[in-house]
Amino acid sequence: MTLDADQIVDRRRLARRLTVWRVIAFGFALIALLAIIAVVSGDLLNRAQPHIARVTVSGTILEDPKRDEMLAEIARSSSVRAVIVSIESPGGTTTGAEALYTELRLIAEEKPVVATIRTIGTSAAYAAAIAADHVIARETSITGSIGVLFQWANFGDLMDTIGIDVDSIKSDPLKAEPSPFDETTPEERAVIRALIDDSYDWFLGIVADRRGLDREQARTLADGRIYSGRAAVDNGLIDAIGGEREARAWLTEEYDINTNLDVIDWEPGDEFAGLALGARALRALGLDDLLPTAPALDGLISVWHPQLLED
Repeated sequence: MTLDADQIVDRRRLARRLTVWRVIAFGFALIALLAIIAVVSGDLLNRAQPHIARVTVSGTILEDPKRDEMLAEIARSSSVRAVIVSIESPGGTTTGAEALYTELRLIAEEKPVVATIRTIGTSAAYAAAIAADHVIARETSITGSIGVLFQWANFGDLMDTIGIDVDSIKSDPLKAEPSPFDETTPEERAVIRALIDDSYDWFLGIVADRRGLDREQARTLADGRIYSGRAAVDNGLIDAIGGEREARAWLTEEYDINTNLDVIDWEPGDEFAGLALGARALRALGLDDLLPTAPALDGLISVWHPQLLED
């Protein structure tokens, strides 16, 4: 097969265009790589210098091994002089709260920790806050909601309406209960109540211990209600009103932390970058969509959310 002159010209033109696009694609890849290297190396260099670490607790609090590894690294780091825990979360699971609380207390054994509650820091997030040596919130911040919640749906009436039966064979009556397909029996409710009470007892215990309250005082305050920052100060649930400026002032006053120290964000590594600062690098490139999303809640919940009004 022979090609005429026009076809040869078209093919050469197409080849030149492909070459141009390959060069552009390579350029973008090179820029992305250099940006990641700059972000990662720059932060690693900064972290080698004395600084205050900022740990942000946001969204739903779950168990997070990468977060816990990061917190353990902060506890070991000789460059971290103090830690500011910046909280913006309605809570999460009880196990998530317990793990986060434990890791923050381990840091506090090595260096001063101060928590700042921003718009909201309730339930499991409040448990995280009181792991700090000092807790600060805005006057209008929402905090408190000390309690534990277990919810399940019951579709029994719906199943009857649409004519679907669900059969099950189990070793004991309480296995896999409460079920969404059957009415909850008093025995099943008693089992769930015991589970709730046990988890609540742990939550109440750390509130009493960390806030210097006796058990009855803590129990009175820990009835599930939410508090403004001002009310939380009045009731001894937090220490002061303010934000990060006041947190730094407290660190200077109480621990003589240099006011000129930089505050550097520490973030857990992510599966895409494979580095402790991968998430930050992706954000720097505008690739937030590549960051993993939090899974659904599973287990007992310590989270505040407003209930919808019913007619």
